[in-house]
Amino acid sequence: MSAAPPTRVYTAGFWLMCLSSFLFFASFNMLLPELPDYLTSLGGAEYKGYIIAMFTVTAGLSRPFSGKLADTVGRIPVMVFGSLVCFLCGFFYPWTATVGGFLLLRLLHGFSTGFKPTGTAAFIGDIIPFERRGEAMGLLGVASSMGMAAGPALGGLLAEHFSLNVLFYCSSGTALLSLIVQGTMTETLPQAQRQKFSLKLLRLRWDEVLEPRVFRPALATLLCMFPYGAVLTVIPDQSTYLGISNKGLFFTFYTVASLVVRLVAGRASDRYGRVPVLRFSTTLLLVALVALALAPSVPFLLAAAVLYGFATGLNSPTLYAWTIDLSPAERRGRGVATMYIALEAGIGLGALLAGWIFANSPARLPYVHGLSAAVTLVALVYLWVGVRHQPASEVA
Repeated sequence: MSAAPPTRVYTAGFWLMCLSSFLFFASFNMLLPELPDYLTSLGGAEYKGYIIAMFTVTAGLSRPFSGKLADTVGRIPVMVFGSLVCFLCGFFYPWTATVGGFLLLRLLHGFSTGFKPTGTAAFIGDIIPFERRGEAMGLLGVASSMGMAAGPALGGLLAEHFSLNVLFYCSSGTALLSLIVQGTMTETLPQAQRQKFSLKLLRLRWDEVLEPRVFRPALATLLCMFPYGAVLTVIPDQSTYLGISNKGLFFTFYTVASLVVRLVAGRASDRYGRVPVLRFSTTLLLVALVALALAPSVPFLLAAAVLYGFATGLNSPTLYAWTIDLSPAERRGRGVATMYIALEAGIGLGALLAGWIFANSPARLPYVHGLSAAVTLVALVYLWVGVRHQPASEVA
């Protein structure tokens, strides 16, 4: 009797998900380098910290709903809704003429990341076995990182050679392509769990808001993502201060470095464990933030971007894989949503405090990155003292 052929780990559905994620992340990231100046042109220079914070508020608030809906209605409908919001918001940016209108649109735009990544991570958890999960999240991260790298660079070029309106419409069109790709995928939520959408599904009990089994990776995520909110808020101004015309250049260097690490070290946490890899990557993150605080020139800033990319290239897929490891299969959407609530809280707090400390004064940039380094040090202490390393077999 001939042996059964080995089951393919990476199916067409996985690669379509990677393509959809690339387009989704490119869509809203291409706006980031230009939004601070756009808000300034509307008369809202003092509200720069709100660009990221408003986005993350609705992203965080919508996570419990997206997690519950991913576990009841399905992974794909949740993703489709997120991409649809991204498409509509990109289209309406050119029509905002006031600071209040802009901030309201940022608030609505946050629903996109409140839904799409939650469905994506649950989908990947459904189709990838435990022993390859870290590698799979790394590959998905490569696609997302490519979108995050291409987005700011392309956004800067579009704004420089065409106009902001062209940039906004291209962002909207890219989200539409992500939406179209999702229409070709097959739902992975078991048929027995599926329900038709109804408004009663939006009523949440407390045990449907957070999944207690993933609190450890969620807390680590909150602490490690605080610096990202600060970086998104002040790096465009820091780039301008150092004489970089394309404010997306830092993000390109950071994301390409992250992409390289995900390709080379995607299976690191599968082999050595989630916690040991996080201890190493968080140490590297701390070094990168100290370098950002001291950056006196363009080469130094870009070197810090590479270090930051190396750190997050290891950190992010490991945190995602750790979260999925600890999530019960029937509550995987809610487990992922809990981690993302922590992620949005970290990014939002980082952005708000960064905007308040920076206050449009380049002399205060070291204080912004210094605070991020202090929060990262707390994360490192927690990973060494507050979390024990679990062997892969025990987690499984």
